[in-house]
Amino acid sequence: MDHRLFAPTPPMGWNSWDCYGAAVTEAEVRGNADYMAKHLKEYGWDTIVVDIQWYEPDANSSIYRPFVPLVMDEYARLMPAENRFPSAANGRGFQPLADYVHQLGLKFGIHIMRGVPRQAVHAGTPIKNTTVTARDIAHPNSICPWNTDMYGVDASKEGAQAYYDSLFELYAEWGVDFVKVDDIAASRLYDTHLPEIELIRRAIDRCGRPMVLSLSPGPAPVEYADFLSQNANMWRMTDDFWDRWDLLLDMFDRCERWQGKSTEGCWPDCDMLPLGHIGIRSVDGGGSDRWTRFTREEQLTMMSLWCLFRSPLFFGGELRDNDEWTLSLLTNRDVLEMHQSSSGARLLKREGNRIVWGADGANGCLYVACFNTGENPLEFSLPLQALGAPASVQAKELWTDETASIKDSLFANVAPHGAALFRLDPL
Repeated sequence: MDHRLFAPTPPMGWNSWDCYGAAVTEAEVRGNADYMAKHLKEYGWDTIVVDIQWYEPDANSSIYRPFVPLVMDEYARLMPAENRFPSAANGRGFQPLADYVHQLGLKFGIHIMRGVPRQAVHAGTPIKNTTVTARDIAHPNSICPWNTDMYGVDASKEGAQAYYDSLFELYAEWGVDFVKVDDIAASRLYDTHLPEIELIRRAIDRCGRPMVLSLSPGPAPVEYADFLSQNANMWRMTDDFWDRWDLLLDMFDRCERWQGKSTEGCWPDCDMLPLGHIGIRSVDGGGSDRWTRFTREEQLTMMSLWCLFRSPLFFGGELRDNDEWTLSLLTNRDVLEMHQSSSGARLLKREGNRIVWGADGANGCLYVACFNTGENPLEFSLPLQALGAPASVQAKELWTDETASIKDSLFANVAPHGAALFRLDPL
């Protein structure tokens, strides 16, 4: 089956990293799944992802404990820590939790690290359905610079494919729908790990279950766009994105670089949305337990850019603590319709602190986003003809619901670090 059919529109969901780091528990995952099913599913949010180190019993933040014992089965496959995921007892792994998420009408996802556990390599642990061991397939100088759990897998070694096949056979048994693979799309030490991406692609294709494949971290090199599209459903354009204006400002350059590279089923990824209550047990991004440091204007800028560019949307905060404002960002039907169904996202204009993006919608409509990246309010005056719109349109600002019939030019006043997002329908 063509992997591009697994994510015909950009995936939308929740990921545990921004709020819980490596330390999320089963109760927290279930609680966020309950919230999504009740408040967000009808808007298209449908995937719950358990991020890194679910196999580390004593993980307590986003700071990894180096060289600690990990929970693993007899075939070098990491298993959920039962003290954090009680339903995984008796070798059931994530199947009971995935069943729970599925019963809510949602999809279940996990994070894994590229490679094979170092402890399996040192112990010479067997690889399922082979006569080789983890030691035989390991690439011991292919390491992750920020996490000590794994060695890379040498794709040229006998048993390398069988190891990844055994992983995804297990994940299919669990009922996994989404896999985020880390330390693979970009590396501080090496180039993109193309051979391991190919091993993983084949393993998913063989496992008998459709799984969306997400590659992290970034920045994935643009020159690999075709390769990434052939093997994955989404890949990060950036390193970890946090609630800092400099990182949000930088995303305009990254989107410009990647424009035109999205294809149906394959989505360049701006990374997670650090909104709402984050940092509960994650100390990355220069913060601790906090409400997002983005102002409301910056939150509108982020949501407008991510949605018009059609990045995957993964909310990073503790959903159950959402206030009315945060929930409103996730449930704007007009904005989400643009995210799910528009095409041709493109930079229309960039002059100083004025940035204008556009995209095409259904029935001849045009989406236009006006961004003010400066420190003072800005007025935008955009001739409709220059935008590629008819001379007369019905203009709706999608965040405020204000509607007006306009001729010749679109006008907008945009606050510092803010955005105005319009749908222009032909009259």
